[in-house]
Amino acid sequence: MTQQTLVLIKPDGLKKSLTGNILTRLSETKLDIVAAKIIKVSRELAERHYILLKDKPFFNELLKYLMGEYHKKKVMALVYWGEDAINRVRAICGSTNPEEADPVSIRGAYGRITTKGIYENAMHASTNEQEAEREIKLWFNPDEIIAELYPTKTVKEQVERRVWA
Repeated sequence: MTQQTLVLIKPDGLKKSLTGNILTRLSETKLDIVAAKIIKVSRELAERHYILLKDKPFFNELLKYLMGEYHKKKVMALVYWGEDAINRVRAICGSTNPEEADPVSIRGAYGRITTKGIYENAMHASTNEQEAEREIKLWFNPDEIIAELYPTKTVKEQVERRVWA
């Protein structure tokens, strides 16, 4: 079954210059990248991304981590698309907990747990189709994705935006 999944290279992965290594490992999946961008993560975006963890005692530290308060203040967001995308990406990522992850997985090779108990695991990958859809729609607008992943509609809006001078 063709699927899509969100992949984030988190601030610690960017600070350690792991982007090329992670993308090379992910290329083993033979999936297509249909969207990619570098983004400065706002508190609102971080809260919405980690909404399922809002009641955890480490929630605020997790938000600071994703917003780049401990590393670079940016994240690389990508959408991978293809056959069994979620399982293929997650297999290469490894377990969320870097200490439990297979040492040859991305998280096993590059992740660590901080003294505050935060998993600095270099990357994020959607866990299932419902989360993938929620996350992709959170991080990307339809026009930023080169494949038709979900139904869209056209709306006319009066929007103020910055343009090149």
